Amino acid sequence: MSGHQRTRSMSIVMATPEHEQSRNRIEWLASLDTESRPGKNYRRTSIICTIGPKTNSAEKITMLRKVGCNVVRMNFSHGTYDYHQSVIDNAKESERQNPGRPLAIALDTKGPEIRTGNTTGDADIPISAGDELNITTDDKYATASDNHNMYVDYKNIAKVIAPGRTIYVDDGILAFEVLDIKDDKTLLCKAINNGKISSKKGVNLPKTDVDLPALSEKDKADLRFGVKNKVDMVFASFIRRASDVIAIRDVLGEDGKDIQIISKIENQQGVSNFDKILRVTDGVMVARGDLGIEIPPAEVFMAQKMMIAKCNMAGKPVICATQMLESMTNNPRPTRAEVSDVGNAVLDGADCVMLSGETAKGNYPRESVLMMHDTCLLAEKAIPYVSHFDELRSLTPRPCDTLESCAMAAVSASLELNAGAILVLTTSGKSARLISKYRPICPILMVTRNPTPSRYSHLYRGVYPFLYPEAKPDFTLENWQEDVDRRLKWGISQALKLDVLSRGDSVVCVQGWRGGQGHTNTIRIVPAEPDLGLART
Repeated sequence: MSGHQRTRSMSIVMATPEHEQSRNRIEWLASLDTESRPGKNYRRTSIICTIGPKTNSAEKITMLRKVGCNVVRMNFSHGTYDYHQSVIDNAKESERQNPGRPLAIALDTKGPEIRTGNTTGDADIPISAGDELNITTDDKYATASDNHNMYVDYKNIAKVIAPGRTIYVDDGILAFEVLDIKDDKTLLCKAINNGKISSKKGVNLPKTDVDLPALSEKDKADLRFGVKNKVDMVFASFIRRASDVIAIRDVLGEDGKDIQIISKIENQQGVSNFDKILRVTDGVMVARGDLGIEIPPAEVFMAQKMMIAKCNMAGKPVICATQMLESMTNNPRPTRAEVSDVGNAVLDGADCVMLSGETAKGNYPRESVLMMHDTCLLAEKAIPYVSHFDELRSLTPRPCDTLESCAMAAVSASLELNAGAILVLTTSGKSARLISKYRPICPILMVTRNPTPSRYSHLYRGVYPFLYPEAKPDFTLENWQEDVDRRLKWGISQALKLDVLSRGDSVVCVQGWRGGQGHTNTIRIVPAEPDLGLART
């Protein structure tokens, strides 16, 4: 192997001796070298990019993929079905023109929301701090709101709110204190700050449990659109209880059974019911935009850490989102606080980080993805993987099932061998997800014949999904182990091409004892060689 290959591979994975010497977090952090740079070919954290007017073309999506995008997101709060269809078509065309690792597609629902009505002529009407007005659900003000009567479209607001509570409008720009509940349609409120009453602005009711349905008719239609177009995951907005996730699964139906439901936690109800939601969801998004309005901003970082930690313990993917590099929408460089925010999300344990306006409407989409890529790479270097693995393993309930035991054993072997990679053969992606749970230092190479898991497994930190191109053989005519060895050889060859592995590296292989889902129970150690070392005598 060339000196270049050896140096590059060591910079990616040869960290075990250092980790072994620093068995606790403080000692490890104190030993960090700020000038050291990891190998560019191995970023563990996936990057989700929202596609908007500035990036909705096959060429632009390819540009984002080349600098780090793993998942494209469609925001169904905006746009028509024709527009969203164009995003899907462009993403697939990008993959066709530039084959490589699979690209996942996510549908972000609008979700249940509360909005103000229209002002007369859609004018912006000034209001001053201390002014009193009625907030009402009376339909006669739906298109005639003013500084005396402001319409909101949540009919039960008078039943669920109480005097002394706060109502936020337009992402908290305008705030009102509830003084009195006048009747079943009307609240007497006082403006807390100066602002303007405008048409169709979002309304938040912090510390108030709302009883809106989990899905509007628009959401149901949007989900059916996603099923028809075979999206890989749904980012479900404003999930408040476990039953909301079940309702979404019912709408997705049999045709959408493989679509991953990622529950967006955006209010106090979602935080309070988090444990029950986590049990039924496929993953979680810490959606800090509305969450920072629904709960005090100073509590958001605690909620973030709590939810990420619980997802890590459960082995379910978690996304950190909203305003991560917000200033790069208009500027070529982020603020230092934004970069620290991305880095700290990675240190907290996020599997993915997300860009919104930065790539949808920003002037610097490529630079935003590059900045996020570089920040994630360095943040991942600051994680004390060995002590982190020990802690996660100690928290796993005993006895555990065979699959989880194999995942732990594979990661343990990779640390002890200083392995170049863990290669897992999987049907559903579950084996890869559980290996990801234990956060190995080396990459997890996932080889599957199933196109859907090859895309949604981008949700799992450290997983490199590869779609195996050959059809499943007839095992009555061909030896099953020969097919296994072909897939292992192919996966290693793909990793060598990407420069993630170097020839001669040890590879921990995880496979089943027979074909199909649910049979993973075998670990093999092979060298990263074209023949898996089988030709040696």
